[in-house]
Amino acid sequence: MTLAVVGAGSWGTALAAHLRRRGEHVRLWAREPEVVAGIRARGRNPIFVSDVDLPSGIEVSGEVNTVVDGAAIIVIAVPSEFVASTLKAIARIPEGTPIVSATKGFDPEHHRRMTEIIAERFPDAGVAALSGPTFAREVALGRPTAAVIAARDPALAARLQDALGTREFRLYTNADVVGVEAGGALKNVMAIATGIADGLGLGENARAALITRGLAELTRLAVALGAQPATLAGLAGMGDLVLTCTGSLSRNRGLGIALAKGAVLERVEGETKMIAEGARTVRSALALAQRHTVSLPICEEVAAVLFKGKRPADALTALLGRAPTREDG
Repeated sequence: MTLAVVGAGSWGTALAAHLRRRGEHVRLWAREPEVVAGIRARGRNPIFVSDVDLPSGIEVSGEVNTVVDGAAIIVIAVPSEFVASTLKAIARIPEGTPIVSATKGFDPEHHRRMTEIIAERFPDAGVAALSGPTFAREVALGRPTAAVIAARDPALAARLQDALGTREFRLYTNADVVGVEAGGALKNVMAIATGIADGLGLGENARAALITRGLAELTRLAVALGAQPATLAGLAGMGDLVLTCTGSLSRNRGLGIALAKGAVLERVEGETKMIAEGARTVRSALALAQRHTVSLPICEEVAAVLFKGKRPADALTALLGRAPTREDG
């Protein structure tokens, strides 16, 4: 079976490696010519997960239509801000071809979920979302991972579970696409917040508090968008939140630590080609919160640090200074 992975960043490269190890014919689209050249010549992505040897046989190309032509399943793994433009570059796909969003974020212009953008561009496709606690490097190395494949059509979800999963990459199905996508996007903002707390040396109690209240916050917004609360207690919610807020490989937590030590967003992003999605997601989160009248105090303080020059210590002080309330309120 021919599978297409659109996007050769860390996550797209890891998924291509996983699917190739599974024995599939894998095509990978890379925007950067040096990535195409590096994988072809040395079997490594020279920019993303550059220390991992990729399985032989991955076909990499800089032409997206060459990659998706004739593919049985298409996986979209580009940063959220580039999903719409990447989809526009795809000329056509056969009716019914499954398209899986592996991107965690919202469209920065209209604050839509990735599957909504895919469905608008290709209304006859079978659309699904892949999310969960998944560091790209560990997937690229074949280490045990559990994730969620979400689709409104249970038959499509089961088909993709069978087509993409392995013993090491265990997939669970879920019909709650909204909850799976919202959890995967919003947890990145909470990881920036916990990174700030860690960078300020506030301790593990503070980190646990931020993770727990962050879960409550992202659940409020996800439910307002139409999600089921139980989804946010699963892999795509709590699981991904814990990993991203505590893991040493978390770009979003790393951004928070850098901010706490005096760095600014532009400098941090200028030093790497890898994108911390939380810096984009927080704008969408606040726009959606305003639209649905949802309170997101952690997101508000993260945005103030990122875009308004607020001192990280002052942002944490503001959160601590909020009036006490009921946990179940």
